[in-house]
Order: sequence, then structure tokens, then C-alpha cells
Amino acid sequence: MAVEVAGGLISGSLALLADAGHMLTDTAALALAWIAVRLTMRPTNPRRSYGYHRAQVLAAFVNALALFVVAAWIVVEAADRLSTPRPIEGGTMFGVALAGLVANISVYAILRKGNQDNLNVSAARLHVLGDLLGSIGALLAAGIILTTGWTPIDPILSVLVAILILRSAWSLLRKSTSILMEETPDSVDPDALRKELMANVPGVRDVHDVHCWSLTSGQTMLTLHVGLVAGANGGLVLREAKRVIAEKFAIDHSALQLEQAECPDEV
Repeated sequence: MAVEVAGGLISGSLALLADAGHMLTDTAALALAWIAVRLTMRPTNPRRSYGYHRAQVLAAFVNALALFVVAAWIVVEAADRLSTPRPIEGGTMFGVALAGLVANISVYAILRKGNQDNLNVSAARLHVLGDLLGSIGALLAAGIILTTGWTPIDPILSVLVAILILRSAWSLLRKSTSILMEETPDSVDPDALRKELMANVPGVRDVHDVHCWSLTSGQTMLTLHVGLVAGANGGLVLREAKRVIAEKFAIDHSALQLEQAECPDEV
């Protein structure tokens, strides 16, 4: 990042400065991601019965917002550069961009080995991918400037990188917001779950008050009420219902309220 700042100021390249600015947010983003991972390792307690798993989602949410800010800054600066072109030293720009590309490829390769379904790791990986794209854009811009002398390519490619960053940021923001708002995961259809239990668990009269959400990425939670037919064995119904939920819908943490008569919440 420090090399890109120096190289951007010396060469006059927005692409290098944009990549350096993105790397600055990466420093904070990766630190935030690391802190979140450490927090999830802490044990549960009476006040936080689910532990600190939501810290990962909060980190991903903050990282997504940071990506939006970086992309907006790049677009504003690029517009200024297009209206007022500035001289750019292509040779310096090319050398610094090449060094940045090597560094970003190395970091991205490390993060690719992490959990692909973990939203927090995905957030960190997206930040570094944005840097990698920025380095590639800076290399292309430097090559064109060296061969043709056409400097507007620098802010133009910076805007293209910003668009790619926005696309990734939107996906990350949507996923993290969905979890924070406790929306039903896409992998679970409440109506299908209800029908499955009523059709395949003996003793079930009806299923209602189904609530399904994600504690964090890949960890689904479920609560529901099960109305029993007269004379049904509650213990057997509970075990069979939990088995169906785990096998058919991959939900290992479920809480079921069994009701012999009317639902007490509706009386």
C-alpha cells in the first residue's frame, strides 16, 4: 500500500492511488475479519447463549459498506481526472502495479484455501480480489500509456474496477443483511418443511409458527409448533420430527413445541 501511494503520487496515476486506497480499507477489513474469527472461538455464556457467531456477519456487513465508499471515491476522482487530464509516468506506474499484482495474488491464494461458505472469509477475499483487479487495471493502463501516451485510460480503467467492486459489495451486503434481518435462508422452504413433517411423521396433526433463520453463514436455526393427534407419543414424534428436519433440510439445531390441544399462544 505504501509503495502504491508513493508510486501513484510520483507517476500521477489514479489507478495506483485507487488501489492503495482500497488496500487501506483492506487493512481494516482483514483486521476486522480476524477479530470476528477470534470472537467466534469464545465460549457461550448465559448472556450470549449463541456465543459470538454473529460477529462474522457484522464484520462482513461493515466490509461491504467500506467497499461502497471506496468505489464511490474512485468514481468521483476518475470524473475529476477525465475533466482535467494530468500527465502520468507510465514506467513507474507499470513497475509499481506489477509489484502490487504479485502481492495481491499471493494473499488471494492464501484466502482461497479458507472456508468457501464462511461469509466473513468471503468478505476478506472480495476485498483482496478488488485489489487484484485494481493491479491488473493499473498494469493495462500503464501499458497503454507507455505505448500510445493516451492518459485518459487511467481513470477509465479505474471506473471499471470500481464497478466490479460495487458488484461484489452488493452481493456481500445483500447476504449479510439477509442474515442480520433473520430472513429465511434460500435453502429452506417453510411450506415444504411443514408438508414433509405432516406427511412423514406419524402423530403430527398440524405444524405452525415456523420460524427459520441463520445464526451465521451455514448455520441454520429453526423453531416451530407441532400439533399432535390424540394419543400420540410426544417423545417419539419429537425424535422422528428432528430426524426428518436434519436429514431432509440439513438443520441440526431445531426447537419444537409439542401441543396436545390448542396452541397456548392462540388461546
